[in-house]
Amino acid sequence: MRQLIESWLLWLYQYITDWPCSINMLISRGLALALAAFLGTINPAQTESLADIDHVILFMQENRAFDHYFGTMAGVRGFADPNVQVNDGVPVWKQKVTTQQSKDTDYITPWYLNYLGGTWPEATQCMGAGSNGWDANQAALNHGANDRWAMNNTPYSIGYYKRQDLPVHFALAEEWTVGDMYQESVIASTNPNRVMWISGSINVPGSPQTKDEGGYPYIDNNETPGCDKNGINCYPLKWTTAAEKYEAAGVSWSVYQDADNFDDNPYAWFEQFQDSKKGSKLNEKGMKGKFLDTFFAQAASGTLPDVSYIVGPMQLSEHPPYSPHDGSWLQKKVAEAVINSPKYSRSALIISYDETGGWADHVTPYHSPDGTAGEWIDDPYGEVGRTPTGPGFRVPFYIISPFTRKGGVYTEHCDHTSQIAFIEKWQAAKGRDVKSEEVVPWRRENMADLVNAFDFKNPDYSIPNLPDAPQPHTNSKGEYDGSSHCSSQYGNGRPAVPYTGEGANNDTASLAEKGFKSVRGLLTEGRTLVFEAASQALSVATNGQIVVLSNATKMHDNIQQGWVLQAVEIGGNEFTISSAKNGLYMCSELKLCKDSSSATVFVVDFQPSKGHSLKDKESGQYLVGSTTKQLDWQEKQSFWKTFSVTY
Repeated sequence: MRQLIESWLLWLYQYITDWPCSINMLISRGLALALAAFLGTINPAQTESLADIDHVILFMQENRAFDHYFGTMAGVRGFADPNVQVNDGVPVWKQKVTTQQSKDTDYITPWYLNYLGGTWPEATQCMGAGSNGWDANQAALNHGANDRWAMNNTPYSIGYYKRQDLPVHFALAEEWTVGDMYQESVIASTNPNRVMWISGSINVPGSPQTKDEGGYPYIDNNETPGCDKNGINCYPLKWTTAAEKYEAAGVSWSVYQDADNFDDNPYAWFEQFQDSKKGSKLNEKGMKGKFLDTFFAQAASGTLPDVSYIVGPMQLSEHPPYSPHDGSWLQKKVAEAVINSPKYSRSALIISYDETGGWADHVTPYHSPDGTAGEWIDDPYGEVGRTPTGPGFRVPFYIISPFTRKGGVYTEHCDHTSQIAFIEKWQAAKGRDVKSEEVVPWRRENMADLVNAFDFKNPDYSIPNLPDAPQPHTNSKGEYDGSSHCSSQYGNGRPAVPYTGEGANNDTASLAEKGFKSVRGLLTEGRTLVFEAASQALSVATNGQIVVLSNATKMHDNIQQGWVLQAVEIGGNEFTISSAKNGLYMCSELKLCKDSSSATVFVVDFQPSKGHSLKDKESGQYLVGSTTKQLDWQEKQSFWKTFSVTY
């Protein structure tokens, strides 16, 4: 019955596409809402697997960092990070400055780009930060100290926006599921990261590819045939891409781009696509692709291919100096095309950014140990010595689907190869093998496949109203020109850097909004968590000495119930747990103690729709809560609802 009614609604949706535009849009929106309402009445047990998705849309924007966009967001690993890295007693919030930059301070902390008010919220839309290249970002990372963004990139790099500057971005991230541990794949510029997005490799020596397949490694935006003088960045690239796997397995796919695609289509950098004959599958789907208007039309008619790649035009890419506002207009248009589609119930839109664009992020990248094949190199430019190529700094990331609606924050380690892994898992659920042998092994083993961001047992088909996104400015020819228009009004858009005085802030945690998000995925450091079961929450007793249960609160805002995880090893599932209230650790017999070496080690697991489990590593017993307000241990796995809270 479900499929019969859905098919009828889809036929009706397609039938009205020939009606006048204004009537078409009104009725299309109504049908989308009707379909959502219908699907919401269906037993959720009928939608329990990845196989229920029919369409995955991959939309990658340009050059923004997580802290730069979402550092102030509540319930994510942002400016209120309780596990912030400290170097020799100095938190990474304090970025070193030179005496040439300031004679009044040794450090600069994250600062609001629009602290001066007035017209600055418009002016900073078209400002740039620093370099997105290999050299500057490796130098900012400073061998893992992550403390030289101001010195080795620019002091603008640690500037950030707030919700009022990015209303559409915040809405898309918070109405569905935001990922706060999603990393760029390479500590470098656009091309290497987009190549990882569609192939899983840049051919670092030790990768599955051979030396004569290009790159070796590909860590710059080189598009000149041949190699650099030091034998790297060899072009064109020749190894097998994800789309070729899809084509061989009968999975439909297409790139969507206009004539102006900002040279952001990575398939065009591969020899097999460059040499493909006109009319061939690789040429038509990958090199030529379809126009963005075709994407919107196919979304409206429910006829998108299995996999869609969105490549936006230059002025809407968000690459500085192209504005977040103009990019948000395109993001909203793409998102609404998906959520108003008759196939929204079977769709997932994944929005990501290729790299940080010279903007800073405070979380030192999670990467492989030195010596890992296909990951580490001796810096070919002779600046930083032995170094990982990636994964790099965090970038904004969110997933729009009924299965991620109101999902809160997804906390697993992931990068661009995670999107490849997700499609592999999804297609395997449909009986197709599209597994790529090109993905670097360490990434496949340590970067998540995104599946835990989805709850297939509890889909939510409701459709929120998104904030307005102003139409991008165009010139007399109808061409987008927001960047030049902005600079003609405001110059370079760079306010004075607040090393001290107005705009400077020494309490970075206070910059974050107050609030919470539910948590999905295997846990990582960086948040204050509340664990709840049966309307009770893990809590510090009033005497501050033991762990008890107390009544959960609606906003999860009782700091007595806040807990901070410390990873035994980054990337693992073992943690000690300390109180956000008094800093004491959970120890034997659920007593609180000061000594971290005496803390209980918990093995933390996650299952979608169930939550997180806390197992004492030593005893193998699971911590259990109940309506009797008694904590206990048992052999059977038991789950807690988890919330990430910013106080």
